[in-house]
This record gives sequence, C-alpha cells and structure tokens, in this order.
Amino acid sequence: MTDEPTNDGQRFDRLPATADEREVSGRATREEVLDWWDERFGIPPETFDDCSFWEKGKGKVWVLRGDLDSPVRIEALGMTFLRTRQEHWKPTTNAAQRFGRRATRNVVELDRERARRFARGEDQELDWDGDWGYLIAAHELAGEREPLGVGLFLHGELQSLVPQGRRRDI
Repeated sequence: MTDEPTNDGQRFDRLPATADEREVSGRATREEVLDWWDERFGIPPETFDDCSFWEKGKGKVWVLRGDLDSPVRIEALGMTFLRTRQEHWKPTTNAAQRFGRRATRNVVELDRERARRFARGEDQELDWDGDWGYLIAAHELAGEREPLGVGLFLHGELQSLVPQGRRRDI
C-alpha cells in the first residue's frame, strides 16, 4: 500500500503551478496547460490570468474564473476545459467556443455550407495545409470569427467533434 496522493473522482483538486509542485503522478500542471494552449492555438497565457484549473476524475480539467481552497467536493466547478492523460490532449467544445476567438493558430475557418455541416456533426473532406490534430473550427458571423467547436483534422478530412446533444441543423 502506498501513501502517494492519488486522483479522487469525487472531488476537484487545483492543478499544481509547476512540475516541482506536482503530488499526483500524471496530473497536468497549470504551466503545462498554459503552454499547451499557447503552442497549439496561439492563445496567450495571460488570457487565463484570473482563472484557476482543476482536475476531477482522471485527466478531466476544468477552468474557473477566480479561485477556491483545494480540494472541493462538489459536482461541477466552472466549465470543462481540457482532456489530458491521453496521448494527445483534447480541448472541449466549451473551451473552444469560450476562448477560441483569441486563437491565432490551428483555426480552420469554414464557409457557410461547411460550417453548417460541421454544426450537424458531419465529417467532411477538407483541403487545408495546417497542422493535423485537434483544431478550432470557426465561421465568420457579423464580421467576426465565431468558434463553432473542436474538430479533428487527419488525412484531408475534418471530423466534427461537436457533442451529439449540441449538434444543430442551421
């Protein structure tokens, strides 16, 4: 039996600031999360200055504007933000829609018909010369780029990762 701290799926634990402060093996750090959003999407770390990050379950990271004492035993806290503890980290639809306007990389801008297909949850062939992997899909609306959600681009195909319950026929 080990006394090493473990993940508890019944509570939220604040992410440690750096790897030096990590107590739970495999838990992401605030620094790693901020670096990932910056490197993958060009969203500057200061975007999240007034936010705290929390893990509940294994690799489910939530974001909260503000802070609380850790740990916290409640059902929900802020919004789901990122899935870690897998080979490729995956942003949530909520995070893409909330913070995606600040992205400067790995954003695929879809025309009206492609945006409609994406919102319906349809996969589609796409000629795009950007990075493979998770992207933020967006569409211009009223002169502004509006993030629609997360897509996965592989082998010339954009897969819509809009959750089934949030798909819309627009």
